[in-house]
Amino acid sequence: MLKCFEKIDWKKTGIFAGGVLFGTAGIKVLSSKDAKKVYTSCTAAFLRAKECVMNTVSIVQENAGDIYAGAKEINEERAAKAEAEAFADAEAEAAEKTETAENTEE
Repeated sequence: MLKCFEKIDWKKTGIFAGGVLFGTAGIKVLSSKDAKKVYTSCTAAFLRAKECVMNTVSIVQENAGDIYAGAKEINEERAAKAEAEAFADAEAEAAEKTETAENTEE
């Protein structure tokens, strides 16, 4: 009967037993009332942080919308100005052609 104990690796058996002991103790510690209070406090802190981040995101989105609207308005004004300049240039060219045509007829 002692021969079967000689084949046992006591180091691995001790490590296994220690793991079981720490696992059982860990479960008891993690399910205690104090641990639950800590979990509740941490969860509340995360929820407050989430609320703060969401408020910041909302502000940034509002600002981005305002910036986008302003940029769109600026581009529309530039396009209108460029169109007016192109129209003025076209009128000036037409007037030049008319003057040139009148001068060549004389």
